[in-house]
Amino acid sequence: MAHIGSIGAGLYSDLSICRETWAGEPADEAAWKALFAVELANGDAVTATPGEYTRILNVREFPSMGTPPNIVNVPVYGQKTSSQIQGQADAPSMEIQLNLVGVDWQDSADYLGALVGDGLQYAFRFTLLNAEPSGGYASLPGEIGTAENSQYFWGGKMEALSVNPQLTDANTATLTLSVQTEFFGAYTD
Repeated sequence: MAHIGSIGAGLYSDLSICRETWAGEPADEAAWKALFAVELANGDAVTATPGEYTRILNVREFPSMGTPPNIVNVPVYGQKTSSQIQGQADAPSMEIQLNLVGVDWQDSADYLGALVGDGLQYAFRFTLLNAEPSGGYASLPGEIGTAENSQYFWGGKMEALSVNPQLTDANTATLTLSVQTEFFGAYTD
């Protein structure tokens, strides 16, 4: 398909994590997409099939995605406004708000909960989607490519999961990801 060409809500946007051990930064767009070729349901055992990934479901709210600005405000004595200079951007952390389904986050080998705080780096993919892809969510032509989309990739860690019990609404959780590499994309199929 192509990148999104109209104004709309990213209602079907998706965040996925590659279940393979991080083997270093992929060389190009095709190599990033190959990491997201075979969808595993949360709870399915990881096999030797290359490109297995799991979608992070029940997302309530996504943060801003992308490279932060590398601008630093510098106060100048005697001036009413600060000057801005170019600096080095810090790698961001992301906080994703989830509607909590406890079974998805149990600390068991085949579930996402086992990846939280394990200290290992994984490949992540964020896909901006205004419509549900009819072919599935894999990053292969004919699958996620059936809907206009923009895909971003990076390496990072699942650092923390904080549960937010609610007495009058759905229980929620905050998933904190640290970004360990640059962002790659926007790519599309």
